[in-house]
Amino acid sequence: MNTIIKNGRVLDPAHGIDMSCDLLIKDGSIADMSPNIEVEDTECIDASGCLVTPGLIDIHVHLRDPGFEYKEDIESGTRAAAAGGFTAVACMPNTAPVNDSKATTRYILEKAAQVAHTRVYPVGAITKGLKGESLAELGDLKNAGCVAASDDGHPVTNGEIMRRALEYARSFDLPLISHSEDLTLVGDGVMNDGFVATELGLRGIPWVAEVAAIARDVMLAEYTGARLHIAHVSTRGAVDIIRAAQKRGVRVTAETAPHYFTLTEDAVRGYNTNAKMNPPLRSGDDLEAIRAGLADGTLSVIATDHAPHHLDEKNVEFNLALNGIIGLETSLPLTLRLVEEGVLSLSEAIFCLTAGPARALNLPGGTLEVGRPADVTIIDPEVKWTMDPAAGRSRSQNTPFGGWKLKGRAICTLVDGRVRFKR
Repeated sequence: MNTIIKNGRVLDPAHGIDMSCDLLIKDGSIADMSPNIEVEDTECIDASGCLVTPGLIDIHVHLRDPGFEYKEDIESGTRAAAAGGFTAVACMPNTAPVNDSKATTRYILEKAAQVAHTRVYPVGAITKGLKGESLAELGDLKNAGCVAASDDGHPVTNGEIMRRALEYARSFDLPLISHSEDLTLVGDGVMNDGFVATELGLRGIPWVAEVAAIARDVMLAEYTGARLHIAHVSTRGAVDIIRAAQKRGVRVTAETAPHYFTLTEDAVRGYNTNAKMNPPLRSGDDLEAIRAGLADGTLSVIATDHAPHHLDEKNVEFNLALNGIIGLETSLPLTLRLVEEGVLSLSEAIFCLTAGPARALNLPGGTLEVGRPADVTIIDPEVKWTMDPAAGRSRSQNTPFGGWKLKGRAICTLVDGRVRFKR
């Protein structure tokens, strides 16, 4: 069955398209984009008052499968992704076993083919077992289907190993995703180092722990000529370093997450473990720098770092609680808040959720170009709703946004022209 999406505002930032028209989908691909399309024997989706965009892409998601399915699995995680408007996710390798082998990569892809509601792109490990001691077989991982490599959750502390990883990955044009933190500066810290940490009696993590590690990895990328992507940027200093490197022509891209442009360390008050994450929520000054980095394109990707945890792993003392929050169903409305507040144009916001992530990891998608697979998100930008963690599609509920009044939501998500979610 072919489909026409009618009466929507079609927005494709990759090609500078912003117009009211119809979108024709034939045999799973974009066939036409023009006003008043009329074709017989087609299903019609009325998108009046809605945005019609390329399918959203999240390149930083923890699906917890294999090994931690009590928190999330491929089926539940991609169900939450589709409900949030995402048509593709890239899943991090800190599973059990770690995705440092062809066998684990194949498991992820084979299970995704059976149960996933979105496309799933595995990210392999940089080092075996995420231990930072010896390189994983990056070439085998890419051949098996990995789109990037990362030790996410753990920095590659050894500079020589990171250098060799970049050189090795360059030969395959495989992006490396850097989890950047200097563990000697992190120490026993559990939140941002500052007044709030002092007030709460919690050990702090200074901003320089992130910035020093990013500086090293950016210089190694410059030295090797390899592709580097910086994960979950949270500080002003990091934005400054990445901006300067991009101006020098270093092949570095970077992402931030909605919590870093929405919340500050103040969210930790009351010892709220749902506001505990790594890197930690930072100061108001850092938040403004993150917003500026998005506005000028230094940060070209908004990713959720969706990190589901069981209630028992959060309902403990702050020092003992695990880091991370879920984010697949709140990413879009929190990003649209930046549009309402004048930080980003609508086109810029959608770019950071579509073409930006696609380009960072060289993924298909991120555009509505004729002939491409019909991965499409239909968004009602005006609908108002209250975030209820219990009503989410994830297996976990660890979010600091519970009870928030939000505006804007995906109402229909199509992958290969097939409706995978409809509200």
